[in-house]
Amino acid sequence: MADEQADFNLKLVLISFKQCLSEKEEVLMDPYITGWKGLIRFLNKLGTIFSFISKDLMTKIQIMERFRSSDQKENYSSLQCMVQYELDNRLVDFQKCSDHPDSGCRTILRLHRALHWLQMFLEGLRTSQEDCKTSVLCTDSYNSTLASYHPWIIRKAVTMAFCTLPSRSAFLETMNVGAPEEAVEMLNEAMPFICQVYQVTQKLFEEHTLLELP
Repeated sequence: MADEQADFNLKLVLISFKQCLSEKEEVLMDPYITGWKGLIRFLNKLGTIFSFISKDLMTKIQIMERFRSSDQKENYSSLQCMVQYELDNRLVDFQKCSDHPDSGCRTILRLHRALHWLQMFLEGLRTSQEDCKTSVLCTDSYNSTLASYHPWIIRKAVTMAFCTLPSRSAFLETMNVGAPEEAVEMLNEAMPFICQVYQVTQKLFEEHTLLELP
């Protein structure tokens, strides 16, 4: 638990996502999980109103960690191995009435959707002007990604919570890599790796018609 409560550090997230992709563009599970733990720390900095999101994401990370410590851990060494194994063994539920609600494919899909939101928000922080409102950046990113998967009451609560976000400069300083300018430079380096992991996962799930799992 202490690990999850530690301060967010953008450099550690960069290192993890940089290590995610093998030479064959396989998304390796262990650095993916480590990178996500860092992003969850980042989510926790958005305020207590987002605890329901970060707790849900941490639950999904713990599911994947159980797979990685199980007898079938080698079948979960990468996203590609996981998809092939679960499809071959009919461990993926394509209907709402399911026998495998916590399959790796379904769990990763939920993380993948959340990664899209955070990717867009971090990209907005990276490219925006100093006086840009983080509440607008976060709302726009959320509305174009995760919002469509949440019920109205959650969407309302989340968008109201965005209004309490600190300024762009204050936000960049929480990334623990120095001054805001240094945080932007680190984002310049990190974003291509996060984007590539997202794109490889998107293509993999698209090829196997896994993007709309219930």
